[in-house]
Amino acid sequence: MPTLEEKKQTLAACLESLERVVVAFSGGVDSTFLLKMAHDTLGERALAVTARSHSFPKRELDEAIAFCRQEGIRHVLVDSEELDIAGFSGNPVNRCYLCKTALMTRLREVADNEGIKHVVEGSNMDDMGDYRPGLRAIEEHQIKSPLRHAHLNKAEIRQLSKELGLATWDKPSFACLASRIPYGEKIDVSRLEMIDRAEQFLLDLGLKQVRVRLHGTLARIETDDGGMARLMTAENREKVYKALRKYGFTYVSLDLLGYRTGSMNETLVVQNQSV
Repeated sequence: MPTLEEKKQTLAACLESLERVVVAFSGGVDSTFLLKMAHDTLGERALAVTARSHSFPKRELDEAIAFCRQEGIRHVLVDSEELDIAGFSGNPVNRCYLCKTALMTRLREVADNEGIKHVVEGSNMDDMGDYRPGLRAIEEHQIKSPLRHAHLNKAEIRQLSKELGLATWDKPSFACLASRIPYGEKIDVSRLEMIDRAEQFLLDLGLKQVRVRLHGTLARIETDDGGMARLMTAENREKVYKALRKYGFTYVSLDLLGYRTGSMNETLVVQNQSV
């Protein structure tokens, strides 16, 4: 069983073997660590590319820009609007496949324009255990996944990020805002903006790990134990209710199971069991 240091060395060797890379950079824990390693290993031969869209909150975009500026990494912004993808707004179960296909196509275009052969992205070993149709698009476009190549999981990436002094080492996990809407329910700009405003309000209130899942006009808040405790005060409950009502939600609820990744995929399990 390789040690964590050995996995880090495997990652560096993998990146060095690619010579020049475009890094799909969202500013999250995984892509920030990957970009830092790529820049440390390859220097100017590593190019960060971030895609702008309605499902990507401005706070995340601002953090991505600030990190590249701080580290002296060349950074390219591209537009990859998921709502322009045929079929995406209908929110099918392969929504992530449609999105990743369009995104990887845009990244390939940037790489080709720069004369760079390889595009890399930040999925890790933990991403192999859930319903992840986007991984198929990554494979089809021959995108490299160096973190998986080095057999790194999320906890290990956080630990190595901390050792590298990255502020993202304990950053809450993030997924695109479209993942807050149940499969089959329409995705549009107004719904994404409702979710974004609601989550930003909760973050400003002091919650750390939070999702606002939208069911019709009902908000189902998922958060960790600390967030639940913060929401239990009468003052905060009233603040959250009033704010989310203002944003367009009719009802506001708290999920008693708390935060968990891919909770919308639970409906897929139920559907499969009922067949």
